[in-house]
Amino acid sequence: MKKFLLATAAAAVAVAAFGATAQAADLGSRGYYQKAPAPVYAAPLYNWTGFYLGGHLGGVFSQNNTFNGLALSDSSARFMGGVQGGYDWQLSPMWVIGLEGQYSWVGGHQLNAIFPGGYVYNNNQRGIASITGRVGYTWGPGLIYVKGGYAYSDNNETVTLGGAQVPFALSDNHSNGWTIGGGAEYMFAPNWSAKVEYQYYDFGDSRFTAPGALVPVGSFHNDEHTVKAGLNYRFNLGNLGGPAYGRY
Repeated sequence: MKKFLLATAAAAVAVAAFGATAQAADLGSRGYYQKAPAPVYAAPLYNWTGFYLGGHLGGVFSQNNTFNGLALSDSSARFMGGVQGGYDWQLSPMWVIGLEGQYSWVGGHQLNAIFPGGYVYNNNQRGIASITGRVGYTWGPGLIYVKGGYAYSDNNETVTLGGAQVPFALSDNHSNGWTIGGGAEYMFAPNWSAKVEYQYYDFGDSRFTAPGALVPVGSFHNDEHTVKAGLNYRFNLGNLGGPAYGRY
C-alpha cells in the first residue's frame, strides 16, 4: 500500500509539472509573456508659427525737450493703449522670426511752448505706430525677443498768435522715425500668449522754417520711451509656413 501511494503521488506531481510546462509554452506562443513597451509621454507642443492679433496697455514717457534753452510744457508721462497683429515663423526648436504692426492711442499729450513775441506752439500727439521685424529665442512656451523698424507719430500741431492760428512750416514734420525694443512672451494656452515689452521711438529733430520770427529759435527733438503689457490670440492656421516643435 505504501508503494502504491508513493507511486500515485509521484504520478500526480509529474502530471502537474507537465501541465504547467505545456500551459507556459502555450501562453508564450500567444505572446502573453512578452514584455510590454514602455509608455511614451509627450510634452505639449508649443508652436509659434502663425498669425496673431491682440491688444496692449501701458505708459509713454518723454524726454525733456527745449528750443535752444526755451523750456517746453510737456506732459512727460501718459497712458497708452492699442492693438497689434503679426506673423511669426518658428525656424527651429529655439529660434523664431516675425513681422508685427502696432498702433497705440496716446492720452493727454500736450506739448506747449510760448515764444518771445506771443507765438504759442502746441503739439497734441494722438498716437504712435510701428512696423517692426523681430527675432526671438524660445524654450517651449517662453519667448524672449528683440524688435526694430519703422515708427510713425500721429501729431496735431498748431501755432497761434493772439489766439488765432497762423501758418507755419518745419524742416521735418517729425511724424516718421525709427523704433527699437524688446520683450518677453509666454504661451499659457494653445492659442493664447501674454507679453511685456519695452519700445523706444525716435522721430528726429525739427526746425521752424516759418514764420520768420520762430526761425532763430532753432530745433527740437522728439522721442518716446514706452512700456507695455499685452495679450495675443494665435490662430496657427494649420501651422502654415513652418513645422511644429516639441519636447519629448
